[in-house]
Amino acid sequence: MIESIRIKEGLKYLIILLTFLSFQFANAQLTDLARLEYTYLPKSKSEDSFDRFRGLINYPIKLKNDAYIVIGGEYSRIALDLEDKYPFPTSNFNRLHIIDFNLAYTFKASERWRLGAKITPRIASTLRRSITSDDLFINGGVYAINDRRDDKSLDKPYRLILGLTYNSTTGIPLPLPFVSYFRRVNQNWSYNLGIPKTNVKYFFNDKNIVQTYVSMDGYFANAQDAFLVNGKTAENLSMSVIVAGLGYEHCFTEHLVWYSYVGYTLSINNRLRDKDRNDVYNLDNDNALYLRTGIKFKI
Repeated sequence: MIESIRIKEGLKYLIILLTFLSFQFANAQLTDLARLEYTYLPKSKSEDSFDRFRGLINYPIKLKNDAYIVIGGEYSRIALDLEDKYPFPTSNFNRLHIIDFNLAYTFKASERWRLGAKITPRIASTLRRSITSDDLFINGGVYAINDRRDDKSLDKPYRLILGLTYNSTTGIPLPLPFVSYFRRVNQNWSYNLGIPKTNVKYFFNDKNIVQTYVSMDGYFANAQDAFLVNGKTAENLSMSVIVAGLGYEHCFTEHLVWYSYVGYTLSINNRLRDKDRNDVYNLDNDNALYLRTGIKFKI
């Protein structure tokens, strides 16, 4: 019984860790020059719901010898509509704000490999008053990319990404490894293995694509107005989600894409935490429908 509890706890923290790594890596790819996105997570067995609006812009500056500096930013506004009865006031954290400032550098190290590094200062907070040091986080990473998707000599083009990422919201003071692998099987099929997303895509043509996927989503933010819950002080909020479903993409042009995903959560960890990231209170963790749609301009 004790061993079973330990395994469950270990899996829970692994899910949380991988989720925060997913944010770091998703941003580090920098393939999107601009994106507007909306996510909605209604709860079927609760009055609670979650929705998020996210906007992103990146601007690459070309240097000599196929090197680039990329500057940009991302803003997410998260609305937590907590209508169930809780033993504490929820109005002081029903809106969360996550603001990233991105600075990256990438250069071609050899004919096949490109290296890159990125640093991302972050504000993640309820922002009900002036920003403090508790609202500030720092993320970063280094990456090696072997991208042969456009290599006409290959029957099955691929892309391999190896990296080390650091994310201060995980609570682990060490860089952690990351691997992602993409392969185009033929004209109609491709797959991607990795985090934050694993998928299999089917290409009807150059404009219409469907996919099955498993991905991660979530957030971590500081609650500026800390409060007591069952004798413990809640100072942070976090949610990690694993979701599986179907997706559709329509390419208006080679670079302008509209996308929509519908899925169902396989796991939700939605909770309040103290300053040491220990659990204070579990919010509604029932699995639910997951909807996400947006438009992006990509490289």
